[in-house]
Amino acid sequence: MKLCSMKSMLAVAAIILVAAAAGTGCKKAKFDPFPASAAIAGWEKTSETRVFAAKDLWQYIDGDAEQYLSAGVVSTSTSDYKYQGLLEATVDVYTMKDAAGASKILEKGQTKDAKTIPLGDAGVAYVQSVIFRKGTSLVRIVAYELTPDTPQALLALAHGVEAKL
Repeated sequence: MKLCSMKSMLAVAAIILVAAAAGTGCKKAKFDPFPASAAIAGWEKTSETRVFAAKDLWQYIDGDAEQYLSAGVVSTSTSDYKYQGLLEATVDVYTMKDAAGASKILEKGQTKDAKTIPLGDAGVAYVQSVIFRKGTSLVRIVAYELTPDTPQALLALAHGVEAKL
């Protein structure tokens, strides 16, 4: 009797282990749209990625969070970069509930000096920034200095982010 009981318990334990192992294989990998240092020529990632849930977005962009909330932002991830040790930039990736929310923010923020660029589903470039959307993601890259290389360097970084989305 004890032997049968022991075998039954081992069989149940084996089934639980197999089910647990199968369940862990189904989890999504952590989403990371940020290129590593040196993945794009000249660019170095200089900060850890910070993530803000929609309810906490005001802590990052106080005063401007409402437009993202009304467009359906789910979360915002941000990281800092430096190009050739001179040009500092911040990459923000806004994950929206749907592509329409990303489109709404992209279109609302455009000014007359925006240049349409072939990036993601739609993109625009300014002298010191690049903004594009791809699927449910809206990406905003802003440089804090203006150098002769700024527009091309930002575009290269944007293509690196686009490739990871």
